[in-house]
Amino acid sequence: MAAVEEEVESEEVTFKSLGVVDVLCEACQQLGWKTPTKIQREAIPVALQGKDIIGLAETGSGKTGAFALPVLQTLLENPQRLYALVLTPTRELAFQISEQFEALAVIVGGIDMMSQSLMLAKKPHIVIASPGRLIDHLENTKGFNLRTLKYLIMDEADRILNLDFEKEVQKLQRASLQNPVKVEVSTKYTTVDKLQQSYLFVPNKFKDCYLVSVLNELAGNTFMVFCGTCNNVQRVTLMLRNLGLQAVPLHGQMSQSKRLGTLNKFKSKDRSILIATDVASRGLDIPHVDVVINFDIPTHSKDYIHRVGRTARAGRFRSLYHFRHAIRCGIISTNRSSLLLRNSRCIQTVEEEVMLLMERVTEAQRFAKMELREIQEKKKRPLEERRRTVRRSGWPSKKKKFVAGKKKGKKFK
Repeated sequence: MAAVEEEVESEEVTFKSLGVVDVLCEACQQLGWKTPTKIQREAIPVALQGKDIIGLAETGSGKTGAFALPVLQTLLENPQRLYALVLTPTRELAFQISEQFEALAVIVGGIDMMSQSLMLAKKPHIVIASPGRLIDHLENTKGFNLRTLKYLIMDEADRILNLDFEKEVQKLQRASLQNPVKVEVSTKYTTVDKLQQSYLFVPNKFKDCYLVSVLNELAGNTFMVFCGTCNNVQRVTLMLRNLGLQAVPLHGQMSQSKRLGTLNKFKSKDRSILIATDVASRGLDIPHVDVVINFDIPTHSKDYIHRVGRTARAGRFRSLYHFRHAIRCGIISTNRSSLLLRNSRCIQTVEEEVMLLMERVTEAQRFAKMELREIQEKKKRPLEERRRTVRRSGWPSKKKKFVAGKKKGKKFK
């Protein structure tokens, strides 16, 4: 009976009953938000009272809506330029959040600063920014300041407040929290209970074969494959393409236009496999992700939680695979082991069947290495050309020393 009453009670909660105005309730319906999530039920009434909030909820639980709706509602009541600032750790997440706001500017790295300066000159209502680029504009864009700011929001605050952005955040700490209300609807570092998790013990030298085997076995699904480095992302992508699989890369060394192009291809289902570093693990909402594969085990347990969340968005519970090295190839640390094994099942594979792929995979690996080498050489060529241009122009090379001669004047030795 208690469970039935709790279910009925949750069904009666609506955005309107939380105090959200009609125009925003209609917008929620158009976005497909039928009922408020747990974090939205707890955070929105408190935010509408004007109180500071620290919100903790599982990934994919609707945190963006929890802070976007109160900001937009108070903005409708009192329209004002440069009203709110949302800080986010990645460029992709900034663009995603921007889609849920109106009359805003997006300030991220990888986009021409002059274009952004013109946007800021128009004084948008809401600014969504990555910390580094925001500081650039505060220091270099004439007339831009945050004196009129009413809301400061840090999305993925744990990452923003770590050492990656320590200097930037210190410069923005003029406004501090005043008696914040802590809203916590789930334990901080746990996976979603209903998420289907599986793991494979694989020898390191055969990881590529096992990856291709899993992709073939689960063909027809969409995949996110997480790697530990940008170079490995590029290598795995090229290898899979040489095997005829539709894979696209996403990592921090790509230009912003290419990163957005990759995400658009994956979101539109034009490509079924996204190979990425942890730049794609935070906050991105891609509803159709069926399977997440941890090809390289993450360094920190909370990074694992965020990776998992790409396939457990707002109640859509799908599969998750992670590859653990066999004992002879090394053992991962205890805290991550317990996290990976919790609620996980070990998959038994027939090694002979996987090894049938060995010849094709080895050939694809060879072509991938050749292509990687060509890409790296192309990157080096412009630098060599600039050096040759400098030498032809008559400027001395770095090897020459400037010394005083015995006669008047100075000579090159």
